[in-house]
Amino acid sequence: MGGFTMRRLDSSRGDFAAELAQLSQRQDDVDRQLEQTVAAIIDDVARRGDEAVLEYTARFDRRQAASVAELEVPAGQLAAALERIDPGRREALEFAAERVRSYHQHQLQQSWQYRDASGNLLGQKITPLERAGIYVPGGKASYPSSVLMNALPARVAGVGEIIMVVPAPGGELSELVLAAARIAGVDRVFTIGGAQAIAALAHGTATIPAVDKITGPGNMYVATAKRQVFGRVGIDMVAGPSEILVICDGSTDPDWVAMDLFSQAEHDEEAQALLLCPDAAYLDRVQAGINRLLPEMDRADIIRACLEKRGALILTRDLAEAVQISNGLAPEHLELSVADPEALLPQVRNAGAIFMGPYTSEALGDYCAGPNHVLPTARSARFSSPLGVYDFQKRSSIIMCSEQGVQELGRAASVLARGEDLVAHARSAEMRLTK
Repeated sequence: MGGFTMRRLDSSRGDFAAELAQLSQRQDDVDRQLEQTVAAIIDDVARRGDEAVLEYTARFDRRQAASVAELEVPAGQLAAALERIDPGRREALEFAAERVRSYHQHQLQQSWQYRDASGNLLGQKITPLERAGIYVPGGKASYPSSVLMNALPARVAGVGEIIMVVPAPGGELSELVLAAARIAGVDRVFTIGGAQAIAALAHGTATIPAVDKITGPGNMYVATAKRQVFGRVGIDMVAGPSEILVICDGSTDPDWVAMDLFSQAEHDEEAQALLLCPDAAYLDRVQAGINRLLPEMDRADIIRACLEKRGALILTRDLAEAVQISNGLAPEHLELSVADPEALLPQVRNAGAIFMGPYTSEALGDYCAGPNHVLPTARSARFSSPLGVYDFQKRSSIIMCSEQGVQELGRAASVLARGEDLVAHARSAEMRLTK
């Protein structure tokens, strides 16, 4: 495979903003046929339940089963998978799980209350969801890290029951995924996938219980189904292709940075990989590293297609401008590969996860650093956060008025309600007034 030259942008050029906007533009057109197909599947599962799930599993996953109960993985099989996997992989899974669990325990929110000067009790009650559903890609793909990242925050939050769905096309099922489910404390596992699995989790069937929230990655059918069932159930997000943006001062080994760009480019030709640096000579060194290392990659064709289509080496005036550009793009993964990352951190406003310093590759966050790898994409880091314990907890307001306190609150509520011409509201407050 011959070398190629990545797109170069220069922030000092007059056409920079337009070029960057074109590079970052996503295809937002809705596939109407896909939307209709998914909607029909969801409606069918909602109406026919288990029968529909069995038919779609036979059609799409080439698996025949007499009942949905046959598609549930027995708890003993999860335990057996954990015993069978390579000891080194088991050790790595358990190591990662402990770090993810420990990190997320810091996110636990607690209920709180206080009394104001009039004796009114005010507060917030934190309650975990009763049941959560997690979707895990299946078949030849093996993503035990997705199991850990979705199930462990739910477990830490105190969710009553965790239901996992994972497709097993042709009966192919990853032992690593089952082992991860055992380690993470998943309660039930059903080997179904696609839009029909999302529909079953959202609506429930005779065999598969309805959940309160669905999280986890999937293909376009899964993403579309999650979008369509939102409102009936909660969802984590509708994630797009992976993104990495590296800000470098020129002090990091250029081969390290090249490989960091590869780490996201190998996911998908539609992924994005950007390097911002004020040192033009350093960008040349990274380009040389890309050309030297690319032929060694198993997914070289995907990486090259991604870097050619959605990659760029960007020359900036300084590091401050690099951070400013990054804030506008709101990347899923931001690497501050600089000598003093803590000096730049206060300037960062929009990023899903921030990897600080030359030794912190994004890949560590994917597996075992501790923070969640389910992150906002497509600039949604401007208003969204990583998946966490808080996604599996809900908050209820607490209000208890004292006899004294209601006199003040009731008068104010009456005035405001009558100002909105809501007389019943006003009278409801007024009836409790004693003077």
